[in-house]
Amino acid sequence: MKLIKDSAEFFIFDNMPVEQAIKRTTHMSIAAHQDDIEIMAYDGILKCFNKPNNWFFGVVVTNGSGSARDMEYKDYTDEQMIEIRKLEQKKAAFIGEFGALALLDHPSKEVKDPKNVEIIDELLDLLNEAKPEILYTHNLADKHDTHIGVTTKVIKALRKMDKADRPKKVYGCEVWRNLDWVVDTEKVSFDVSGHPNLASSLVEVFDSQIVGGKRYDLATIGRRLANATYSESHFIDKADQVSLAMDLTPLIEDENLDISSYVVEYIERFKKDVENRISKML
Repeated sequence: MKLIKDSAEFFIFDNMPVEQAIKRTTHMSIAAHQDDIEIMAYDGILKCFNKPNNWFFGVVVTNGSGSARDMEYKDYTDEQMIEIRKLEQKKAAFIGEFGALALLDHPSKEVKDPKNVEIIDELLDLLNEAKPEILYTHNLADKHDTHIGVTTKVIKALRKMDKADRPKKVYGCEVWRNLDWVVDTEKVSFDVSGHPNLASSLVEVFDSQIVGGKRYDLATIGRRLANATYSESHFIDKADQVSLAMDLTPLIEDENLDISSYVVEYIERFKKDVENRISKML
């Protein structure tokens, strides 16, 4: 496969030829930045880890040049950060035994440009090669503009696929805004209790982010622990760690659904739930 950027690349941990590696995909994640996959799509990684018939394909759309940095990384140029973050992402793909990893290397400004259709077509090519059964991306209530830029382009790419080849499920996952506010009947909960050592290792490998000033390692596991405990008020915990997602599948099943309205309706239902609970006590 030919990617748009000359600096873009594939990484295959077991050295299988790229096209064969991608075609074995069952679970796929398309994320904005290096480490987003490990934070939001651990369910997919876990479902494929040490499973001979399941393979995880991770796609990172941006080059990560704008990341926060401190300590020994504080004087790194954007170019140096791009290279270190690529290396860290490859380490994570090796630890998690990803079937394939694609680093598309786009600047964030291109991802956030609604007129940029090249990235949509590039994602379409990857999706058509992989034909995943399950796809994980960012949720539409995320507060990071680049994440929203990725998700909207993913949805547009999915809508261009033949209907028979589209994923059975598409999930919008937590990174820069959690999803515990979603009403319980609509919340997608993933039990990600398995291999806690792997879960921690996958996030901890991104040293430039953690030492650079952002404790994603603690925050990610902490959020999953909190999700597990606070998911039910009247019952004991059913899992040690839980990650949450928004079901985006209807957006690829019905191409007439408005993307913005779809997520706003989630918020309206949350608003109604709050109003109903208060009104019962007045």
